[in-house]
Amino acid sequence: MTTSRNILVAVDGSLYSTNAVKYLATLFGGVPDVHFHLFGVIQGGGLPEAGREWMDEQSLMTSLSRESRNRFSRLQRFCREAKERLLRHGVEEKNVSHEVTLCRASIAQDILQKARSGLYDALVIGRRGLSKIEELFMGSVSATVLGKCHDVPVWIVDKTVDSEKILVPVDGSFHSLLAVDHLAHMMHDNPRAEITLFHSSAMLASKSVLDLDRCALHWGREWCEQYLNQKDRIYEGPRQLLVQAGFPAERISWQHAFRGVEAARQIIRHALVEGFGTIVMGRRGKDSRRGLLHSVSDRVVFMADQVAIWIVG
Repeated sequence: MTTSRNILVAVDGSLYSTNAVKYLATLFGGVPDVHFHLFGVIQGGGLPEAGREWMDEQSLMTSLSRESRNRFSRLQRFCREAKERLLRHGVEEKNVSHEVTLCRASIAQDILQKARSGLYDALVIGRRGLSKIEELFMGSVSATVLGKCHDVPVWIVDKTVDSEKILVPVDGSFHSLLAVDHLAHMMHDNPRAEITLFHSSAMLASKSVLDLDRCALHWGREWCEQYLNQKDRIYEGPRQLLVQAGFPAERISWQHAFRGVEAARQIIRHALVEGFGTIVMGRRGKDSRRGLLHSVSDRVVFMADQVAIWIVG
């Protein structure tokens, strides 16, 4: 198993980007082999619309308005300050890099292209201060990135997050196993995190059917037969992924919610009441998504407040 992890952090110099950097500093301070690349995109006033994507960086810079050049400088300064914050929390200097570039397509599209071209394990972005309804109908960079990015896990950080407790909703599906597998890779050597596997029996929660053949392609037939064919597979499969990656079994717990009518609300309520800082969820591929707020993960993201949400798939 490759232990090195590469995280792309989309920044814009705002408070929301600061919250994302603080979250990462809290979660990964002192953890080795975690690399952060701070990536900012500036929307360039004065740049020609036609042919912008084919212009080199120097040509783009010379076409910038004074205001855009000032924004560029401010974002570079923000990246340097964010790097210093990570270093103060125990991240090694060699593990932090930063880059500010000029927008070529759109800010969201440029971030997506960067995430897909750099072999990153996760893309982190702070959610702006739009109300949930405004974000749903007006759009935002974080909402656009989340809606279009299915090949790189997306971490959305909402407001200030201090807790290192992690809540993982599981339902026995391939997608929830993928989410746990991602979590195991990212957190296997974290000395402080606590993980709770959470299952909801809400009457409106979807009933999942496990595709063993698909799982076997990912984790091997023997492993799947051993851990995914038993009665308690909803818990045992995810637990084994975490333990076998090196995460301490004593910091893994299990909770089952039997009451309630809607799984997403149960997840959000449980995270709030029990003080979880992170929710990790799998979602079906883009071809399975239909309509607004179709899936449980959609609704959790929509309702989340002061928590980070990792969406895998």
